[in-house]
Amino acid sequence: MESLIDNSRGRPSRAAWILAACLGTTAAFVQAQPAAQAAAAVQGVDGAYIRANTARTPDWPTTGVDYAETRYSRLDQINAANVKDLGLAWSYNLESTRGVEATPVVVDGIMYVTASWSVVHAIDTRTGNKIWTYDPQIDRSTGFKGCCDVVNRGVALWKGKVFVGAWDGRLIALDAATGKEVWHKNTFEGQKGSLTITGAPRVFKGKVIIGNGGAEYGVRGYITAYDAETGEQKWRWFSVPGDPSKPFEDESMKRAAKTWDPSGKWWEAGGGGTMWDSMTFDAELNTMYVGTGNGSPWSHKVRSPKGGDNLYLASIVALDPDTGKYKWHYQETPGDNWDYTSTQPMILADIKIAGKPRKVILHAPKNGFFFVLDRTNGKFISAKNFVPVNWASGYDKNGKPINIAAARDGSKPEDAIPGPYGAHNWHPMSFNPKTGLVYLPAQNVPVNLMDDKNWEFNQAGPGKPQSGTGWNTAKFFNAEPPKSKPFGRLLAWDPVAQKAAWSVEHVSPWNGGTLTTAGNVVFQGTADGRFVAYNAASGEKLWEAPTGTGVVAAPSTYMVDGKQYVSVAVGWGGVYGLAARATERQGPGTVYTFAVGGKAKMPDFVAQRAGQLLQGVKYDPAKVEAGTLLYVANCVFCHGVPGVDRGGNIPNLGYMDASYIENLPNFIFKGPAMARGMPDFTGKLSGDDVESIKAFIQGTADAIRPKN
Repeated sequence: MESLIDNSRGRPSRAAWILAACLGTTAAFVQAQPAAQAAAAVQGVDGAYIRANTARTPDWPTTGVDYAETRYSRLDQINAANVKDLGLAWSYNLESTRGVEATPVVVDGIMYVTASWSVVHAIDTRTGNKIWTYDPQIDRSTGFKGCCDVVNRGVALWKGKVFVGAWDGRLIALDAATGKEVWHKNTFEGQKGSLTITGAPRVFKGKVIIGNGGAEYGVRGYITAYDAETGEQKWRWFSVPGDPSKPFEDESMKRAAKTWDPSGKWWEAGGGGTMWDSMTFDAELNTMYVGTGNGSPWSHKVRSPKGGDNLYLASIVALDPDTGKYKWHYQETPGDNWDYTSTQPMILADIKIAGKPRKVILHAPKNGFFFVLDRTNGKFISAKNFVPVNWASGYDKNGKPINIAAARDGSKPEDAIPGPYGAHNWHPMSFNPKTGLVYLPAQNVPVNLMDDKNWEFNQAGPGKPQSGTGWNTAKFFNAEPPKSKPFGRLLAWDPVAQKAAWSVEHVSPWNGGTLTTAGNVVFQGTADGRFVAYNAASGEKLWEAPTGTGVVAAPSTYMVDGKQYVSVAVGWGGVYGLAARATERQGPGTVYTFAVGGKAKMPDFVAQRAGQLLQGVKYDPAKVEAGTLLYVANCVFCHGVPGVDRGGNIPNLGYMDASYIENLPNFIFKGPAMARGMPDFTGKLSGDDVESIKAFIQGTADAIRPKN
């Protein structure tokens, strides 16, 4: 008798559907047993399944749909002709108020998606109902340990398990059917510094692979592989060398040490190079690729006074997935000086260049150049800036940047273009082989930088940006107002011609990741609270739907019972979204799922709390100057400039009720907001310091108040 579970697909077989139909219970079979459905679906997810799914993409089993992370769906039931008829099928409340950055993964109608604080949700896409929720119970008071919001970019699936990297460093394996923990490992054990995990794990050849963030705080980057079944550590590769007085872990670290200046004692601040996001895998070449992060501290002159490329910062590195052994690297920003990470999502593609087929990596990191590399050996093919840049005039034939000396001077305030937010940040891009175009969220967030020549590791001090919460950049921010202009745009980039085919201007930076399909459509959410479909060939806007709050995550699409759906997880946040926004509405994190002919009612959107400019708090004007420096050292990256910035998913203090600011000590010292991520400044700030900060907040509000 045919099995009731099709093991090749990990789902109820044809025999099961026939049996259910004969009994007249097909709908009940599907909808009444979502946990069993989840178990059957995910049990079949392995390397063979992921590769087979790539041919037709009925499911979305990994964060980028396939190992190459193309984010290209071969589904075309929704297409440029009928996308205008999309309607909401259902929405799901993620019960979160901070940033949502995860791409929903879906297998046989079962969705797994994460919200802020690493909370995992399993959802039945046939109904939009919850199957289970797993909360790793992160200590909310540790929110300050990460630079860029308490976000999580999603899960990995493998043979009946769901894997999530938690904020506090645990790699957790969950039972796909129940959400119960199977095992967990502390990936930070044996390491020092303020480490966090925000990225989605990947599973290559039965190994769960995860990196971490923290280069702003002074850590050494590394990536680790664990056995998917048992959690046993299989290998670990560091991206920068450790203390040269101790043995190096491998030959790659020995070679890297030659590119650093020991007089800078880089190992004390870790060196950086954290691998917090992008990973891809080529099964044919048996090679995985990972993007590495920025230097720690940011300032190249402070970190490595006599220069040097500082390997393997800001690089794409090829590793053997079985052993973690280094194969090759290409460094996109030698001697990083601006937080130009190369952790941004990369895409593996096979394209023709000069008439010949090439296996390539397509990459658009923070530094503003679009790279095409040969993924068989890491050789440079081409690079062209996709936004204005002022740190390099281009790349030579050997793949080395042609530096602009003034950008490295650091002795006076200069605009970094692009700035540390990046010309492209973590927001995923997608590649459509039919159009040959990459759909890229590009941006500029103006930032002015200058070296802090008196920086010392882990020494907090007035005026040193966010040093009171552990930041170690050796840079001053906006000592002069930036002159560059902010923008956000969707670029359709031709990687062969190295130029834009079309572009769409958005009202703000920090727009969502993209999805493209065989139906000639590109989907993207926007910072101003819309989910939009464009013609992939021309850029013509075809459809949009409101989402209330801004969208930063990328969508996914999949088939369920013969019908194509598109889902996007919405929740404004990330580092830019902490203190800024482009909408006047707010709401909890929400998954929106659309289908042709969908008729569900949109959830209610709540108006953003407008607030009046702060007034009436008594303060000593003589304390404003000191308060300014203390605010920069402890508050500005989260709360923005009082009354000037609008506030993001964290409120701007210039628009709070006066009673909050009058009683500021009650919030700064073991206050109630610790349960939402507010740090405790007990022992770090004095009562007099708080009075100075209050003077700065009210004094700034008074200074910008319109005069009658």
